[in-house]
Amino acid sequence: MTRATNRQRRVDRNDLLDWVERVATFFAEHYGLPPITGRIVGWLMICDPPQQSPAQIAMAIAASRASLTTSLRLLTASGLVHRLTRSGGRTSYFRIDDDMWQKVIRRRIVSMMSFGEITQDAIGLLGADNPRAARVRAAHDFFEWMAKLLASSPGPPSVKRSAERDPR
Repeated sequence: MTRATNRQRRVDRNDLLDWVERVATFFAEHYGLPPITGRIVGWLMICDPPQQSPAQIAMAIAASRASLTTSLRLLTASGLVHRLTRSGGRTSYFRIDDDMWQKVIRRRIVSMMSFGEITQDAIGLLGADNPRAARVRAAHDFFEWMAKLLASSPGPPSVKRSAERDPR
């Protein structure tokens, strides 16, 4: 099958919505997010066009527009979803960029790494050999290991490929 044929492949809408529901369940079970938040993420990962208005999202996932507001605000603030407007228009559009996962996870890792600085301060405060510092040392060792691991990682190849296909 050629690349052009893959792009034109018709996918059953019910199968798409089943997948969206799996995403919603994942985010609810693993992150404690309301199912609607996961549905928005799922839909924005597979929708066409990739940018959708709240009305389009609401229609696609069978949700009220009012129920989307809080979730879209949360997803935008967290960096998972990008809000766009078109010149001269009043409608906002939302999308998930191809490199969104990399950006969000890297930001979270940087945040975790900054906690490593706080653990270093606690080790200095308590003393490295103090038994009370054992849990802090374990956390600090983990953050230090993660920092070294990430520093040596070249990053995911799929993001590089998608940027080459879709320059903005």
